[in-house]
Amino acid sequence: MRSLKITDVRVLPGDSGFLLDDGKTSILYDTGFGFTADEMASKIKDVLGQRDLDYIFLTHSHYDHALGSAYILRHYPSAKVVSGEYTKNIFTRDGAKRTMKDLDRKFADKMGYGEYEFRGDDLRVDIAVKDGDMINAGDMTFKAIHLPGHTKCSFGYYCEEKKLLLSTETLGVYDGEDTIVPSYLVGYEMSRQSIKKALGLDVKYLLAPHFGLLCEEKTKFFMENMLRSTDDLCEFIVSHIKDGKTDEEITESFKLRYRKRYIEKIYPIDAVNLNTSIMINLIREEIVNKK
Repeated sequence: MRSLKITDVRVLPGDSGFLLDDGKTSILYDTGFGFTADEMASKIKDVLGQRDLDYIFLTHSHYDHALGSAYILRHYPSAKVVSGEYTKNIFTRDGAKRTMKDLDRKFADKMGYGEYEFRGDDLRVDIAVKDGDMINAGDMTFKAIHLPGHTKCSFGYYCEEKKLLLSTETLGVYDGEDTIVPSYLVGYEMSRQSIKKALGLDVKYLLAPHFGLLCEEKTKFFMENMLRSTDDLCEFIVSHIKDGKTDEEITESFKLRYRKRYIEKIYPIDAVNLNTSIMINLIREEIVNKK
């Protein structure tokens, strides 16, 4: 395999987009927000020059990971979009596109961006993968790994030759130091099973969403601690519920524990409030109410 270069092409904190290029074939791993995507395309052009972007790998359908693809495709219309079958289905739903538009516009307003065209109708998936499918991208081969938990449609992509895992938020969001922030929005036990599946891979390097490529040492830390971090948050929420804390109090405790340093930069407060409330209700239904 050729030497692989990975470039951070994100525009703003909270964005997610990394360009993989072996000099022959290029892959954009996630595409970030809609309102930053044209700027991301310019960054991609700085790397590729006159070469085309060949593939877009989407980890899931959330707007901060996938909406940018509709804009990137205006610049690189021949790029093949790879994602799960469930994501392809979501892209056809008017309600899902309205939600993406609303969330993208709200964050654009916060970041001081003016008017821009919403291109949600251009969202597409050209190669809809199932768990275990192999994706041949030039000299690179990736295995699609279904990792539900953050969303039902979450996928990672594993290159066995490079021992490289393109991760997804089901495994956690890393601060680059000692904190892995869990984000299980559709299933706690589902996330645990996905993490165990990832632990069955021989991973030497991990490309973390919202962060970037981890060195061997940090990859080892992440792989060894992602399940513990997932369980720790569950215990944290359960203990607060049993202590009679309100959802608002639990959310504030969550922020104090997890939203610091790098995580504070990439995790917008509105998203923290929404996602934490979802996880609280999830743990209440999946764990507390079943005991």
